[in-house]
Amino acid sequence: MSEPTVPSTAPSEAAPTGGSLHSVARFYDQLAADYHLVYADWAASVTRQGASLDALLRDRLGDAPAEVLDCSCGIGTQAIGLAAHGHRVTGTDLSPAAAARAGREAAARGLRLPTAAADMRRLPCTDGRFDAVVCADNSLPHLLTAADVRAALAELHRVLRPGGLLMLSTRPYDELRRSRPTSTAPQPSVDGSGRRTVTFQLWHWHEDGERYDLEHFRLAEREGGGAGWGEVSVRRSSYWALTQDQIGGFAAGAGFTDVEWLPPAASGFFQPVLLARAAAPGRSR
Repeated sequence: MSEPTVPSTAPSEAAPTGGSLHSVARFYDQLAADYHLVYADWAASVTRQGASLDALLRDRLGDAPAEVLDCSCGIGTQAIGLAAHGHRVTGTDLSPAAAARAGREAAARGLRLPTAAADMRRLPCTDGRFDAVVCADNSLPHLLTAADVRAALAELHRVLRPGGLLMLSTRPYDELRRSRPTSTAPQPSVDGSGRRTVTFQLWHWHEDGERYDLEHFRLAEREGGGAGWGEVSVRRSSYWALTQDQIGGFAAGAGFTDVEWLPPAASGFFQPVLLARAAAPGRSR
């Protein structure tokens, strides 16, 4: 697939109407303890996603274990899965609580996963350290301005070795921008105490048609088996629903080459995946 064109600067260059990375960190700090409940079976998702990303890594970089940065590791869904396949994974996340839990979850499985709290626009990593960088599960769209997206992708390029691989996934925003959904389907699960829980989201689109505010609801049964829902939690954040052409254009502008998108049917991953290479010496950025 050829490189997408650089996106138009209007209206996407406009400043967002709300949200900040401070609020994003708080959102995930609050969510860290029960983030696994977003999944029907988190352990199974760790296994599936790890297998899909491992296959992509080995297909593009060869069969040897890779030095990988998961720059938005959350509680470890992708990082733990990749570590289980023998890759040497480092995890960073804007949320200190989420990054700390990822390290604990890996240790509980006998895996090594050093983690740190870090902003993907300012990574505490040396130049050219990693064979691959993962930025999965719709993390980049928390950045609401073109300047912040460019800064993040420039950092991901900086920490990759020449020819290193970027693997980035988002929601399928090309379609979602057309349909503009206002909610997600309820996700039932069972928490650690055996209580039934339900999570779902409400989306409130901005006038620009590109950004939206999200409310994440978690309902839990009353403790002790009483009837009704005894706990309701609401967390809020914001996203920029970037299209594939927009992200591909930003990636090319940051120095990535061979930019392509794989749909879930081709990658095995649950979201569309962008693959791109860090420019090798002598190649134009």
